[in-house]
Amino acid sequence: MLAPCLPDDKPPSLGCFGWFIIFIAIIITIGLFPVTMFMCIKIVKEYERAVIFRLGRIVDKKPKGPGIFFVLPCTDTFRKVDLRTVTFDIPAQETALDEATSVWGIKVERVEIKDVKLPIQLQRAMAAEAEAAREARAKVIAAEGEMNASRALKEASLVISESPSALQLRYLQTLSAIAAERNSTIIFPVPIDIIQHFTSKKNE
Repeated sequence: MLAPCLPDDKPPSLGCFGWFIIFIAIIITIGLFPVTMFMCIKIVKEYERAVIFRLGRIVDKKPKGPGIFFVLPCTDTFRKVDLRTVTFDIPAQETALDEATSVWGIKVERVEIKDVKLPIQLQRAMAAEAEAAREARAKVIAAEGEMNASRALKEASLVISESPSALQLRYLQTLSAIAAERNSTIIFPVPIDIIQHFTSKKNE
């Protein structure tokens, strides 16, 4: 049983007969160089790559190109690979099915696609993308809420600074809210101005 050649493995040897054929091809190429020059020089475009086969085996793991590369006549062949994205216009499938089944006496009216299963990796990628989008939206909403709250606090502070009695009313409202919850501990904040007044008297 023959094992396939893996990308990391070295390509098998060409054998004595293969090297003999390559040696003959090199001699012919050198002897008839003015004629074989046009057969040895190949050019691939920027959007193309060339894969060289020598006696049916890949010469190098990396494709050749873009630009100029050399091949041996009679032993080397190459295949060009186009790297451009090619688009095709797919005709309506109802026309295609109708033509195939009309000889059977069957009329196709509608074509539907159902039960489409995505690969597990694609499902995980889509789920991760949707979760990241939800987290981003949640962060934006939270940031907008913080911004609106800071603006409201700024406006409240301006109102309180204009009327000192508003601060007392707010304090009493806070006490009534704490008492409504039946808390056993109530904290009375003491203004700093009062403490500074007593400390100034002691210093005198």
